[in-house]
Amino acid sequence: MTADPGSGPQAPLLRAVAWMTGTLLSFTLMAVAVRELSGEIHSFQMMLFRSVSSLVILAPFIVTMGAAIWRTDSLKLQFGRNTVHFAAQLGWITGIALLPLAEVFAIEFTAPIWSTVLAVLFLGERLNRGRIVAVILGFLGILVILRPGIAVIDDGAFAVLAAAVGFAMTITFTKYMTRTDRVITILVYMSVIQLPMGLALSAFVWITPDWLQLFWLFIVGATGLSAHFCTAKALSIADQTIVVPMDFMRLPLIVAVGFLLYSEAVEIAVLIGALMIFAGNYYSIRLEQRRRRRAGA
Repeated sequence: MTADPGSGPQAPLLRAVAWMTGTLLSFTLMAVAVRELSGEIHSFQMMLFRSVSSLVILAPFIVTMGAAIWRTDSLKLQFGRNTVHFAAQLGWITGIALLPLAEVFAIEFTAPIWSTVLAVLFLGERLNRGRIVAVILGFLGILVILRPGIAVIDDGAFAVLAAAVGFAMTITFTKYMTRTDRVITILVYMSVIQLPMGLALSAFVWITPDWLQLFWLFIVGATGLSAHFCTAKALSIADQTIVVPMDFMRLPLIVAVGFLLYSEAVEIAVLIGALMIFAGNYYSIRLEQRRRRRAGA
C-alpha cells in the first residue's frame, strides 16, 4: 500500500515550509515592487493602491461573509492600529528607496524585540531570561548594523527603525484584537481605514501611473496581504522554532536579489548584526517552548 504523501509526521513540516516559501517570495516581491516604483510614484500613492488592491482581493470574502466580517469588539483599536501601521509602512517604503535591501530587512528583524518590550509594558506580559537575552542581543545587533559614531547613520535607517517600532506596535494591537476579532476582519478594516488616508495624502502628489507602474502597484498590495496570510498559516501548522528560522531566510534571499537586480554589495556588519538579532529571538522562542512542554508534562 502506497503511503499518502499528505499524511505522516513529515506532512505538517512540509506544509509549513510551503507556506513560509510563500511568505519569503511575498516579502521579496514587495520589496522589488517598491524599489521599481521609487522615484516615480510617491509612497502616499503606493499606500493608496495597496489598500485598493487588498480590497479587490478581499471582495469575495466581504460578499460571502456579509455583516459577519465587520463584527469587531475593538473599533477604536482598529483605527489606532491602522494609523500606526500606515505610518510604519511609509517608513519601510522610504527605507527601500534609500538603503540596500539587505539592510532594510536586517533592521526590520528588530520588530519582535520592540514587540516584546511593548507586550511587557501594555499587555502585562512578564520578562523572562529568554526575552531579556532577545532584547539585549537585539539592541547590540542594531548597534552593529548602524555603527553610530563610526558611520553616518542614513535617514533611511532611522525611517526603517521607526517602521520596526511601528510594526511592533501593530503586532501588539493585533495580538490583543485576535482575542475577539477574526484575522480576516482585521485585514478588511486595515484596507478600509487606510484607504482614505492614502487617498487624502495622494491628492497632493498625484501622478497618473502607466500600465507597468499599475502592475507594480498591484504587486505591492497583493504581496502585502499574501505575506501576512502565509505566515499565519505556517504558524498554525508548525511551532515558532521552525517558522522563525525560515522567516530569517528572507535575508539571504534579499541579498541575492539586491546583488543580481541592483548590484548591491552586502556589508559584513549588516549580516553580523542580523545574526545577533536572530539568535536572540530564536533563543527566546526555544526557551518559551521548553517551558510550555514542562508545564504540560
